[in-house]
Amino acid sequence: MVKKKLYRSIDSAMIGGVMAGIADYFNIDVTLVRILFIFVMVFSGFFPAILAYLICWAIIPSKKIFY
Repeated sequence: MVKKKLYRSIDSAMIGGVMAGIADYFNIDVTLVRILFIFVMVFSGFFPAILAYLICWAIIPSKKIFY
């Protein structure tokens, strides 16, 4: 069994790669994750969602690509 790890994606990153990394981890479309984040941000108030994003950006390691 292969253990999956959560990484920030640098391949399809728009800002920090957090949403793209979450989409890669759960194997879903990154657009769906971004739209869901926007809904959460609007309905919870902007500050808690942005704070959660910044915390995830600081905690989740970046995916290293070796060529």
